[in-house]
Amino acid sequence: MTTTTEGPDGRPRCHWCSAAPEFFAYHDTEWGFPVADDRRLFEKLCLESFQSGLSWRTILAKRENFRAAFHHFDFERVAAFDQRDVERLLQDAGIVRHRGKIEAVINNAQRACELVEREGSLAAFIWGYEPSPATLAEPQTASTSAESVALSKELKKRGWKFVGPTTVYAFMQAMGLVNDHVAGCVTRAEVERAREGFDRPA
Repeated sequence: MTTTTEGPDGRPRCHWCSAAPEFFAYHDTEWGFPVADDRRLFEKLCLESFQSGLSWRTILAKRENFRAAFHHFDFERVAAFDQRDVERLLQDAGIVRHRGKIEAVINNAQRACELVEREGSLAAFIWGYEPSPATLAEPQTASTSAESVALSKELKKRGWKFVGPTTVYAFMQAMGLVNDHVAGCVTRAEVERAREGFDRPA
C-alpha cells in the first residue's frame, strides 16, 4: 500500500492528504506539531468529538464557524452556556447541529475548568500521557494506544463525554503527542525537530 502522495511542491506527504486539497496545508503546518496551549487542546478534543461518524474534511471546512460559535473554545466562557445556548447552536447551520455533541462540549468545558483547578493546566495533564515512541506501532497503522486508552478512561472518570480511545488517539496524533507522519513524508523530520525542541508542560 502506498504510504505517501505527492504534494503541490512535488515532495512526498502522508497519503491521507490526497483526500482533499485543503489537507496539505493542515498536514504541513498543524498535524503532529506539539501544542501546549490549553485552548487549542480543548478545541481539538471538541472537534474530534464532532468528527465522530463524519469526515475531518467536513469539520475542517466548518472550523472557523465552530470557533465563532464557541468563543474560540474559551472553556471558561463555554462552561457558562445554558439551554438557550444549546437551542441557539442547534439553529447554527455553520456547525454540526448534533444536540448530544453540543451538550458534550458544554459539559467538557465545565470539566476542563475543574481539571485546570486541580492539575494547573490541561496541557500538563494531557502531556503526562505522552507515549514513549519505542512503544508505538508503525505510523498510521493503529487507531489507539495504551496511553490513549488510559487518558480516555481518566477523562471519562472525571465526567468528560465523547472521549473514547480512538478519538483521544486521533487527538494525540494531531497535537504532537505522537509523531505519526509516515517515514517517507517530508514533514516527519520537521515534526520530530519540533518535538525535540518542545518544552513539555509541567
